[in-house]
Amino acid sequence: MIQWPFMDVAVTLPVTGSFVYAVPDFLADSCVPGMRVLVPFGRRRVTGYILAGRPDSGGYTAKKILDVLDDHPLFPENEIPFFTWVSRYYIHPLGETIKAALPPGLDRQDVACIFATEQGKTALDSGTLTPTEAKILDMAGKNQGASRKQVIQAVNSPSVRSLIRKMTDREYISVCAVLKKEAASVRREKFISPGKKIPDPDTKMSKKRLQILSIVKEKNEISLTALRSQVPTAPKLITFLEADGLVTVTLRRVFRDPLGDPVEPDTPPQLTPEQAEVAAVVRGNLEKGFVPYLLSGVTSSGKTEVYMRLVADAVEQGRSAIVLVPEIALISQTERRFRARFGENIAVIHSMLTHGERLDQWRRISLGKVSIVIGARSAIFAPFENVGIIIVDEEHDGSYKQETGLRYNARDLAVVRARMCHCPVVLGSATPSIQTFHNVRTGRFVQLTLHRRVNNNPLPVITLVDLKKYKEAKPMDRIITPELARAIRACLEKGNQALIFLNRRGFASFPACKACDKPLHCRYCDVTMTFHLGQRKYKCHLCGFCLPESTACPECGKKTIHNFGFGTEKIETMLKAMFPDARLARMDQDSTAKKGSALRLLKSIRNRTVDLIVGTQMLAKGHDFPAITLVGIICADLSMNLPDFRAGERTFQLLAQVAGRAGRGDEPGTVIMQTYNPDHFTIEASRRQDYVEFFNHEIPFRKALKYPPFTRMVQIKISGREQDKVAHHAQKVADILANLLETMPEDAGVVEFLGPIESPIQRISSRFRWQLLVKSSSFHRISSLMRALQNHPDIKGAKTVALGIDVDPYSLM
Repeated sequence: MIQWPFMDVAVTLPVTGSFVYAVPDFLADSCVPGMRVLVPFGRRRVTGYILAGRPDSGGYTAKKILDVLDDHPLFPENEIPFFTWVSRYYIHPLGETIKAALPPGLDRQDVACIFATEQGKTALDSGTLTPTEAKILDMAGKNQGASRKQVIQAVNSPSVRSLIRKMTDREYISVCAVLKKEAASVRREKFISPGKKIPDPDTKMSKKRLQILSIVKEKNEISLTALRSQVPTAPKLITFLEADGLVTVTLRRVFRDPLGDPVEPDTPPQLTPEQAEVAAVVRGNLEKGFVPYLLSGVTSSGKTEVYMRLVADAVEQGRSAIVLVPEIALISQTERRFRARFGENIAVIHSMLTHGERLDQWRRISLGKVSIVIGARSAIFAPFENVGIIIVDEEHDGSYKQETGLRYNARDLAVVRARMCHCPVVLGSATPSIQTFHNVRTGRFVQLTLHRRVNNNPLPVITLVDLKKYKEAKPMDRIITPELARAIRACLEKGNQALIFLNRRGFASFPACKACDKPLHCRYCDVTMTFHLGQRKYKCHLCGFCLPESTACPECGKKTIHNFGFGTEKIETMLKAMFPDARLARMDQDSTAKKGSALRLLKSIRNRTVDLIVGTQMLAKGHDFPAITLVGIICADLSMNLPDFRAGERTFQLLAQVAGRAGRGDEPGTVIMQTYNPDHFTIEASRRQDYVEFFNHEIPFRKALKYPPFTRMVQIKISGREQDKVAHHAQKVADILANLLETMPEDAGVVEFLGPIESPIQRISSRFRWQLLVKSSSFHRISSLMRALQNHPDIKGAKTVALGIDVDPYSLM
């Protein structure tokens, strides 16, 4: 290995590019691309990532690396070009791009912390301070002080920064840099084995010590955790036994296991002719390297089995496989099927794992202990060195788009990484995104199709129910119509399961005052709150703000708030009243908030210990429950009228997917779809489950309005706490864009921007929001324009207003 005197390092700060650091002699053997290092940056220490070695500093006086934080690279060297591409495309700092790709909790940096001085403590006891000063000193007086960021957030005053400076000048507080520890770390476990000495039979020992020695002798080696389960006092007694030489204690690294219950190995079923043909096409093109495929077809057509065959081919060739799944709840089902086929040769990556579990899974991948990773969007960054295939299941799903920080789309990155790794990528969906299907039509992607369900089961029969007919009916019939109620009763009488779908959680979605007719709004967001019966609270679904059930109207002060509207909780309550003998479960974000709760619910559905399932979109895609023969859609129109050009596309996909949960077993399925717009082409295409009809109707509108896939789009998001300043800054951004376009005559007519306008939801978490849309057929032109905007002095100097750039935005809300 070449020992370079200098290293290119990307730091975890919002700065562009990388920086050159000198390698001290004592770290020369340790610095390898892919490792974390602690480096000085300005007056603080931050985490950096080694990108490459270099023979010189480029003419600069390079600072020295302070420490190496890893004993093994976190990512392979051949993944660095991928990170660089992601950083450039999404116009995001390289160091922060790598940080977003890695497991959370690995960042080490100096944090400004505030400590109370003796003089400050005396002033606090005297009672002469203002309430704000007293609050700051109270926080700073704790043993470990308080971070400057914590104090600023807790005080929440525009003058808090100047007040901290004044209190520092008066020597009430001191501000020091403290190196923050990592939130995630490796786990080490003690293992006990027989010692060099043999127990003396004449020496008296307690029963517990004799039991420990017997267990260790029998097992030859056992972890302290396992030993403690048999002898609770083992940790204390082991110390004495080790001192006497009767046992040997070894500290060894272990991996935390986030996988579920053991799974019985399966036998690969015989492929249907369509499945075999699809697999053969991909195998036949392996020599070509990168080929992007769209695997489309009806729901329950056996796409997962095709995925497993293609993954098996990659593993047999000594290569790795990345399988992306949109929902965490869906990962469990996929993981079980893959474990049944591939044993323990898989890792899982998703946000419901603890920091330590994610780090362990990441390490298993980087150390080459597994060949397959299954996970949500972040799994696209898995540190495999030799990727053989990438699969994106339900590729149309919006969950693949990250909406904060590094705003990437994992589906798009799957195509990019496959191109860099010279391997095939398979995007699978029964309802492909308009973008992906357009790529098929234009010859960029190869289409593979599964026209029939496995075992030739028929598609469910979908019946539309016009909700306008029940406007004057009693309240319950307006929500659960007689047609749906009869279908549920018939389903239950046959001993089958029914899924009732509503993509809105909570009990009542529109609480309003009967006295003054004003809706109950969130204090910090421009949305109405939702009443949650189980928690007896009104809750904002955007910021989490809560009010008690007994709250008075903020406008008139009267306690006359009435709960209008409905959500999954209300549907659950109604169904319990209508079908008291049925076993009922609800699956939404509220009922699955605790770790493991989603898996328990899915297990109960799979084991048929529930009859009626009320669920949101968490249950709408990918799940395979053969006993569900009825799907009832409470209101098919909820998402169709949102101010977003993709609203129709999302509605069709959601309806077609949830309808596909019915009739996956031996009995045919039925879908009751309640709607106020039975004649709308989106609803009609959903009823016929005809994706091509929907695409052919939708694509001319996209082309006429110059929306994706015919143009590339960037959304500029502007937000801040002061409404006037945000509006002023939004207009300033528009003026800067106009001036930049004037100085770039080659962009005239090629790049256009819309706005600025207030966002559809004008305020979230006390931050006012404006936006602009930039469109062009040339992404290179948009990218150049965005970089020029970022580097403009009026943009870089803005402190109270934040500007975010979202490349290929998924939601315009």
